[in-house]
Amino acid sequence: MELRHLRYFVAVAEAASFTAAAKSLNISQPPLSQQIRDLEEEVGTRLFERSSRNVELTEAGADFLNHARMILGQVEHAAHQARAIGSGQVGTLNIGTTGSVLLGSLSMLVARFGDSWPGVFVRIHEMDPQAQEAALLAHRTDLSFVRRPRHNVDLVATVAWHEKVGVVLPESHPLARLEKIELGALRGESFVFLRLVDSRFARYLHDCCVAAGFVPNITNEVVESYSLTSLVAAGLGVALVPECIRNLSRPGIVYRALVDPAPEADVYVISRPNHGPVVASFLEMTRAMFA
Repeated sequence: MELRHLRYFVAVAEAASFTAAAKSLNISQPPLSQQIRDLEEEVGTRLFERSSRNVELTEAGADFLNHARMILGQVEHAAHQARAIGSGQVGTLNIGTTGSVLLGSLSMLVARFGDSWPGVFVRIHEMDPQAQEAALLAHRTDLSFVRRPRHNVDLVATVAWHEKVGVVLPESHPLARLEKIELGALRGESFVFLRLVDSRFARYLHDCCVAAGFVPNITNEVVESYSLTSLVAAGLGVALVPECIRNLSRPGIVYRALVDPAPEADVYVISRPNHGPVVASFLEMTRAMFA
C-alpha cells in the first residue's frame, strides 16, 4: 500500500465521484478506478458501493477513511517538522559558556535569537573553558563562548565580539579618581585574580602585567570574573576584568578603563566543523549582530 493509494481514496470519498476526483487529482478516470480496485484488493474488502449514478462508502470504507486521513495528516506533519528542522527553525541548541560571558553580550544574543527562532529551545551550560571544549567534542553541547581559546584542530574558533580589559578598584582607592588608568600604575598593588591553573585568560592577563613592567602580587584566586568584584569590595585587592563586569552594580567599588593599548578580552565562539542548521542560524545571527 502506497501513500498515493490513500490520497486517491480520500479524494474519491470526499468527491463521491470518480470523475470529479480524477479531475481534482489531474489524472484520467480509468487509472484512478484501477488504483482504487488495487487498494480494495490489498485491504481485502470493498470500500465503495458503485452505481451508474453515484459512489458511496461502505461501512468498512467509512472507517478506513478516518484512518487514511489520520495517516496522511501525520505524514504531512512529519514532513513539515523535517523541513523546519532542516532549515534550523526547530530544534535544541546547547551552549557552553562562562558566567562572565553570559553577563555580557551573550544574554542579549540568546534573547534576540529566541525572538527570531521561537521553535528552537536554547539550553545554557555554565562551565570552565576546559570542560566546554570536552563537552563540544563529546557532542554534549553545540557551541561554546570563551576568552583565549586553546587551539584544537577538531574545533573552529572565531571572534564573536570584542571587549577590552579594565580594572575594578575600591571606590576609596587613589586611582579611582582617574577616568583611565595605565596598567603600569597598578605596580605594587595586591591583585585578586582568576585561577591561573584553570584559565588561559588569567595567564594572558598575568603576561600583560609582566609586559607592563611588573609581576602581579596575587593574593587570592577565583574561578569566575564576577566573583572578583566581591573580593575587591572586601578590600582584598584590585582586579583586572573584562569590561562586561562593569554591568555588575556593587557598592564600594568602581570600574575604570585601562589606557590603550589595553589588554583584550575578546569572546570567541567555538563549534564543530560539521554543525547542523540550528547552529548555522545562531552563528549567522552572531555575525550579523556584531558585524
